[in-house]
Amino acid sequence: MRNVSGAKLDETLQLAEKHPRAIRWMHWINFPVLSVMIWSGLLIYWGDSIPPYQHAHEVYRIGIGHWTLVRLFPDWFWKWLNAPYQLTSGLGWHFLFMWIFAMNGIAYAIYLGVSGEWRVLWPQRQSFLDAMWVTLYDMHVPAARRKGLPAQGKYNGAQRIAYSAIVLMGGGSLLTGLAIYKPTQAHWLTSMLGGYEMARWMHFWLTMGFCGFFLVHVGQVVLAGWNNFRSMVSGYEIQKTGNSEQVTADAGSGEHTDVVSEAG
Repeated sequence: MRNVSGAKLDETLQLAEKHPRAIRWMHWINFPVLSVMIWSGLLIYWGDSIPPYQHAHEVYRIGIGHWTLVRLFPDWFWKWLNAPYQLTSGLGWHFLFMWIFAMNGIAYAIYLGVSGEWRVLWPQRQSFLDAMWVTLYDMHVPAARRKGLPAQGKYNGAQRIAYSAIVLMGGGSLLTGLAIYKPTQAHWLTSMLGGYEMARWMHFWLTMGFCGFFLVHVGQVVLAGWNNFRSMVSGYEIQKTGNSEQVTADAGSGEHTDVVSEAG
């Protein structure tokens, strides 16, 4: 094969294993389970107000001191969700799926520890600097785009931090959920978390954290392309391999040197 354009030569494709079967199964189980947990949790949240009969369905807010930027959530959101007067349904679905969420999460944590997968997931010393650089790169900051992405293994620095954080958030959701589900029986846990109201506050914002992670995660998957998504379905991704040579050129004379590659 003769090439004078400067393109890569002898490039081949191969299937490379990326995600073990257990990781894929627990990932896809968790997606619908967590979706139901968030949806049912919002139905429960709609039926509450603090102080009593004030800010109904808008218990928590974003603001500083007495100044409030926004209360969560406005009427149009509840109508879109069809949440009004669904408290009993929300409780039933939430208490059912919490056991599946808990078992799947515990199984995932055990698998990470036993298989050694935690080593490729847990952040390293360089991960935080790499995460900042990856973020700047994704934001198309010129300096970051010129330098390119930092070297990575299975996950880059930003992914290590995000995926490890989501595991810890899952554990936090289980603990805060148990504290507000059984505040009397688990009074020691509720007290450790600062009381019932504090546990519920933490439970709510952990849920908002899951929603934020989900939006960013899906967006990054779309940007990464089909090959990345396929690896979480099949366990394999397509990688490019092979030697590459570059055409050399004499800028002064405009003459090009042909590069010859024997394929096969």
